[in-house]
Amino acid sequence: EAIHIVEKLSADPAITGVMIHQPVPEHIDGASLLSAIHPAKDVEGVSAANLGYLLCGRPVNVPCTALAAMECIAWTKVTVRGAEAVVVGASEIVGKPAALLLSDMRATVTICRSATANLAEHTRRAAILVAAVGKPGFITADHVAEGAVVIDVGINRVTLPDGTKRTVGDVDFEAVSRKAGFITPVPGGVGPLTVAMLLRNTVDAAARLT
Repeated sequence: EAIHIVEKLSADPAITGVMIHQPVPEHIDGASLLSAIHPAKDVEGVSAANLGYLLCGRPVNVPCTALAAMECIAWTKVTVRGAEAVVVGASEIVGKPAALLLSDMRATVTICRSATANLAEHTRRAAILVAAVGKPGFITADHVAEGAVVIDVGINRVTLPDGTKRTVGDVDFEAVSRKAGFITPVPGGVGPLTVAMLLRNTVDAAARLT
C-alpha cells in the first residue's frame, strides 16, 4: 500500500517532488519506497536510480548532503582539480556521492572507513577532508594536514558528564580548528546547507517538469 501511494504521488503532474522520511517502520522496505519515486521527483537524490545517474556522470538529483559539502568546499575557493581529497565514510547518501562529485571535479579521491588501517596516513595527505563516518569526535588533529579544508558532515547527539545533551560532529572541532585552514562547525555548517540544497533540487525539479 505504501509503495502504491508513493507511485501515485510520483505520477501526479501537480507534485514537484517526493521524499521519504527516514527511517521508515521496520515492516516497510525503504529501498522499495525510494525506487517507486520517479528519478526526476526524487528531490533528495537518494534513490538507486539517481545514484546510478551520478555514477554515470549524468546527474538528475544529487544527494542533498553531498551537494552541501561541495558548496562548502566551493566557498573556500580551494583548487579542487588535482588536489588530494579524502572522504571518511562510504554511505550511499553522503560518502560515496561526495567522492563521486569530487572525482568529477578532477580531484584525486580516496575513500576511507573508520576501520581503515593507518587512517591518519591517508587523511594527512588530504588538502580536502570530508568526515562522514557517524562517530563523534572521530577525526582528531592528528588526522589533519596543516591548512586543510575540513568538511564535517557528522551529526551526533552525545551526553555530557552533567547529563545534558549536545550535538557534535565527526571532527574534534576545537583541536582541528587550530590546524585546518577551513572547517565547518556542527551544528550550523553542512546541516543548514543540506536544507538549502533540498530546496534547490525541488526548484530544479519543478523547472524540468514545466
